[in-house]
Parts: sequence; C-alpha cells; structure tokens
Amino acid sequence: MYYDNFVLPFTIGLNILLIFLVVKYFRWIKTFSKPEKKMIRKGMFSLKTVKAIKEAFLECLVHRKIYRTNPFLGYMHMCFGLGWFLLIVIGKTESMVYHTSALNPPYFAIFFRFFHPAKETFPYSNVFAFIMDLILLMILSGLFLALMKRLYSKALGLKKTTSHRPFDLLILTVLWLIFPLRFLAESFTSGLRGGGSFLTHTAGNFFADTLPLESLAYPAWWAYSSALGLFFLLLPFSRYMHIPTEVVYIFLKNWGIKQGKTFNAFSEIQLYACSRCGICIDRCQLNTSLGMNNTQPVYFLKKIRHHKDYSEQTENCLMCGRCEAACPVDLKLNAIRLSKRPDRIQITKDTYNYVKTADPQKTKVAYFAGCMGHLTPSVIQAMKHIFSKAGVGYTFIDEQDGICCGRPMMLSGNQSAASVIVEKNKAIIENSGAELLVTSCPICYKTFKEEYGLSMQIMHHTEYIDYLISNNILKTTVSDDKTVFHNPCELGRGSEVYAAPERVLRQVSRKLATRYDGKDSLCCGGSLANNHISTEQKSHIAADAVAAYAAYRPDVIVTACPLCKKTFAKKSTSIPVKDIAEVVAENL
Repeated sequence: MYYDNFVLPFTIGLNILLIFLVVKYFRWIKTFSKPEKKMIRKGMFSLKTVKAIKEAFLECLVHRKIYRTNPFLGYMHMCFGLGWFLLIVIGKTESMVYHTSALNPPYFAIFFRFFHPAKETFPYSNVFAFIMDLILLMILSGLFLALMKRLYSKALGLKKTTSHRPFDLLILTVLWLIFPLRFLAESFTSGLRGGGSFLTHTAGNFFADTLPLESLAYPAWWAYSSALGLFFLLLPFSRYMHIPTEVVYIFLKNWGIKQGKTFNAFSEIQLYACSRCGICIDRCQLNTSLGMNNTQPVYFLKKIRHHKDYSEQTENCLMCGRCEAACPVDLKLNAIRLSKRPDRIQITKDTYNYVKTADPQKTKVAYFAGCMGHLTPSVIQAMKHIFSKAGVGYTFIDEQDGICCGRPMMLSGNQSAASVIVEKNKAIIENSGAELLVTSCPICYKTFKEEYGLSMQIMHHTEYIDYLISNNILKTTVSDDKTVFHNPCELGRGSEVYAAPERVLRQVSRKLATRYDGKDSLCCGGSLANNHISTEQKSHIAADAVAAYAAYRPDVIVTACPLCKKTFAKKSTSIPVKDIAEVVAENL
C-alpha cells in the first residue's frame, strides 16, 4: 500500500469533517415532523431525486444563477466548485486505472503525483496528466478572479462585497493556499522525477533550474496536505459550511420540505446553506437607495447563525423578494425573516363584529377590491367598466364594508391576529357562493391563494382581464401610448404572475421592454412589511424607482397594484401612473 506520513493532516481533517456532517444533518432531520419525514422517504425514490441531482450540478458546481448575475463572477465560482469536483472525480478515475482497483485510500488520488513514479506509464497516463493540469489551471484562474473581487468587486459585477469576520478571513486564506500549494508540490515533483503535463511539467523544469527541489518537494506535499486538513477542520464553523449544506438543502427542497411560519431545523439548514456571496446586497433597494448595507439576508442570516442581536435586521426589510429572486441557492429569505418577527398583537373574533356576513346575490364571479382598492377608487371604477363591457354579472363582496385580508398582520409577524381576520373574511367570501374570486390587490391575491384554503378559483384582475381578452369576451383597441410595466412585488415574485399582465398590456399599448421586467421589477417603496424605516426613506425609494422607469421615456407608467399606484403617483410629476385596469378600460 502506498503511504507517507504527510497524508495524515488530510486524512484526519476529512474524517472529522465527515463525522461532524453526518451527526449534524442527522440531528436536524431527526426534528422534522412525521409528514416531512414521509415526504423525504417518498421523494427519495422518485424523479424528484433526479431533479435535485440536476439542480445540485447546475447550482452547486456550475453556478448557473451566479453566471446570470455576472459571467466573470459565475466563472470564478465554477472554477472552485466544478474544478475541485473534477479534480476529485478525474483524479479518482486516474488512480483506479493506474492501480487497477477502486479499493485504494482516499488520499491516494489526492496525492497521486507523489506516489506515482513518472517513469511508469499506464493506459491514457498522458491524457490524464493533461486533463488534471488543465483543471488545475482553471482553478488557479478562478483564484485570480477571487483576488480581483476582493480588491475591485465592480469588475465582477458587485458594487459591494460581503464583509467577513476574522475567522472567515482565516479560512478564506487557507482555501486560497490549497491550490497554489498543490501546483507547487506537483511542479517540484515533476522537476525532480519528470511527469506532469503542460502546466506542472513546464513549471517543474523552470523550478529545477532555479530552486533546490530536493529540499522543497517533500515539504510542499506536507504543506498541501496540512492546508487541506485545516480547511476541513475549520469548514463547519465558517461560511464554507454552505458547500455540503447547499446540496442537502436542494434535495430536501425538491423532496417537498418547505419553510413554514416558525423557525425550525429546516430554517437552520438554510442558514448554513447561505454562501454569503453578497449578491443580495446589490439587489436590495435599501442599499441602492438609502445606503443601508447591514440588513440584507447575508447579514441577517449571519447574525442568527452566530447568535448576535438581529432585531433591527428582522424589522428592516421591504419583503419585496428581489434578494430571494437573485439568491443562487434559492433560499426562502422572506419566510425565514417572517418567522423571526415577534407575534405581539392580540385580537379576537369580536373585534370585527361590525362587519356582517351579508347575503349577497349569488353569482359565479365575486370581486374583492381590498383596503388599498378602496383608497384608489379609479381602479374600482375601471374594473366596474370592464365587468360591464364584458357582460359579466358579479358580486362586489367588500363594496359597503369589509376588513383587511390579513397580509399586513402576517408581514409584521402577527400570525395569530391574522388568523382571526382570515376566518372572518373566509366566511364572508364563501357566503357569496361564487366560483371565481377576482381581486385588484396583489397583496390580497397572494393571501387568498396561500392562506385561506378557498374552494373557488382565485384570479388577480390582470389574469382575469387576460382571460376575457384571450376568449374574445372583451374587445380592446391598441393605443399609441408607450408604456412600461411595473410588476408589483406580491404579484410577480410573490405569486409568479408574469405572463398575463405582459400580454394584456401589449393588447392595449406599445409596451416597452426594460431591465426591470419580470423578476427584476423594482419595489415601489410603499411596502407594508418594513417596520423600521421612516416615511421619508420610503419616499426616497419610490422616487428612485420612478426615475428608473421614467428613464425609458414612456407615456405612461403602468402597475397592477393600488398601493403601488398611489406610491408612484406621488413621485411621478411628468409621467402619469395608471393601474393596468385603467389602461384597459380606456381602450374598450
């Protein structure tokens, strides 16, 4: 058996890490509920596992989502993720071909160039040497970009990088040393005994002419092994715990495990799956508009993990979902933050006795305007006009009186109070006997869909208008107005409604494409979720968002939320702001 004492640091570090991970993950999953454990068992032997493997490859190794943020940033992460993976896989394959057996210790493949005499050849030995040198070169190029990122982050598409604690800087240094040390160890050995390929062989010949390789080669292998071992030992206590945990999270997520309303073991898995890449910082309008760069998920999750005070970060969030949409790991950031907001407000069923469960005319369609709808009567008038033109009979559920859908209570963390509101509203809505519930408020829409458990179909008015137009129930004309569309946070990122409003707007106007379409839509700043910033600060966010859309020189800024309309209208003095229902009503 091939062995040398220098393999001990690597071997000890790897074994301790594996034991730690098995124990850690077992303890987390042990606390899952019986239904969740059943989901895992059922999902494990289904196509969901295949989907999880694909996602793990694309996001943990290739880093597809980070590529979309910036190609250089994506390449840098891929060099470390995919590069290190390929070194292990190709290296293991090479050692098996050489040894003609898979039964060799893990370190044999890692330190193959030390144990393999250069004079010995085996099938495809030159090919393996070339591939391994190529992979090592790729990783070293990624290391160069990582250094550039620390010195000048804008070159890799990040205006701000994450600030790290000293311990994380220590392990970062260890990580950066691993691959240069491997390069030196293999190059020194090549300079002494030959072997290697275009990278290590060439470097080895150069070092042989300039350095005492007899004295340096063996210490270099010790240094390489020690760096690997130290990295493994430090990993569980650092941000690099995300490397194995991200894979676990992807599989659990695909098997059906979801973040609930309480902070639990699955929440902790997400904490540890955060790589602290910092992409969420630039995506956050609290940073871009207000200069706040201490409340984003990367810092919020960090504080929770390290048991620091996170009360300010808990409340200081727009809950717009821009960070969540950009997160390379697809962490459920809003849900985690909500689970940490204290449930303070107490209300009872008697609180809303003034709202009667009426007996409205029974129709197939019910309309719910919502609080902000009533504060924006032009949207209600537009919907009435659309219903009339389409010849649709409907019941206006909250025309005379009504109560909030409960979403503001939920966003503030007051789940118990929200449940009282939900129960009251649900009785009123179900009493209508409708088969379809239409609402103009994306906040209400998301809440009705996710929290009410209604047996009827639920549509936002953009979806309903799209249905009417596509089925030739509603006839529209196309105006010459150039429009830009602001997709509200709770409608787009919150409820995955993107296509319907885009189709509707193209039917009635000259819709302009912007960089803020789809998941990249800006928050209006009127968020009901942020309990920390002032009215003036919200106003500043709104002004910046309006300016961003106005830069495309539209005739109209169009949104699909009464709250967003009111917020934008206060800041847009030269360009009118309209709800999409108003634009449609004008073109009938």
